[in-house]
Amino acid sequence: MSAFRLRVRSAFHWAAVCALGVTVGAHAASPYPERPLRMIVPFPAGGAADIMARGLAQQLSEQLGQQVVIENRGGAGGTPAAEAVVNSPPDGYTLLFATMGTLAINPSLYPKLRYDPVKDFEYVSLTHTTPRVLVVHPSVQARTVQELIALAKAQPGRLSYGSAGNGSSSHLSGALFASMADVQLLHVPYKGSAPLLNDLLAGRLSMTFDSYAVYAEHIRAGKVRALGVTSLKRISALPEVPAISEAGLDGYDVSNWLGVVVPKGTPQSVVQRLNEAIAKGMADENLKRQLGAMGIEATSSTPEEFAATVKREIPKWAQIVKKSGATVD
Repeated sequence: MSAFRLRVRSAFHWAAVCALGVTVGAHAASPYPERPLRMIVPFPAGGAADIMARGLAQQLSEQLGQQVVIENRGGAGGTPAAEAVVNSPPDGYTLLFATMGTLAINPSLYPKLRYDPVKDFEYVSLTHTTPRVLVVHPSVQARTVQELIALAKAQPGRLSYGSAGNGSSSHLSGALFASMADVQLLHVPYKGSAPLLNDLLAGRLSMTFDSYAVYAEHIRAGKVRALGVTSLKRISALPEVPAISEAGLDGYDVSNWLGVVVPKGTPQSVVQRLNEAIAKGMADENLKRQLGAMGIEATSSTPEEFAATVKREIPKWAQIVKKSGATVD
């Protein structure tokens, strides 16, 4: 081969390499996200988690410039939703709107859990914190926590409480209440808050420990009666309703938290982009006012703070599950 032909071939080879490099480089530098995102919510539409997720999805859509589509997968304490995210590509396009139950309670309730809350996710940010409210149907002859406890003692197993599902935080809120008050309550699990609400309003249930967001208008309308909130302190949305701990059950405390996680292995640049979008979205003053009126605090955190919260809460809930005797059977 002549020196001229060798130089020509080398020139073409170098040009091809450069063109390939430009193509790969352009692809690698493509801005995230390039298409709509999917946020899986571990409860059916209409419940408290769904309400919070949809507000968050709207904020993320505005911050990221892409639609965030909600996919509801209820049942089994959120395990199907968590498994779906764990088994999704780690590309930042599938998010889990994770609950305290999904990440911190389930390890103590499901001996054969098919995901590890600590090892199988990249933590993005906390988004919401909210206490629950103890509400009863008007037919229940109790207007205070102490009267409710007395009624439950007089009628063992007659009073029923609904939850958003076996192993959910509303389930454990009731189980802990029954354990601490030394009463027998009939637990009735549902697939989310929406069907539970319907049965409580119809009088087919005695009470529930659920999110204030779901029951706010019904409390105002007198369709249900609020006896207490599950946090140690009263909430601004219900200043006249005492904390359960101050109303007859000293030391009772259950506060729910929620946040966003993605599959393990998702690039840190994507995690950081999502974290920044959540921080900006949850700082929106209109959103904060709307959530505050429902007894929900809009918040955000670093990925490291969120991960530390989960690691701290897992052993805490393991003790509560053991003490309450709650099971998923």
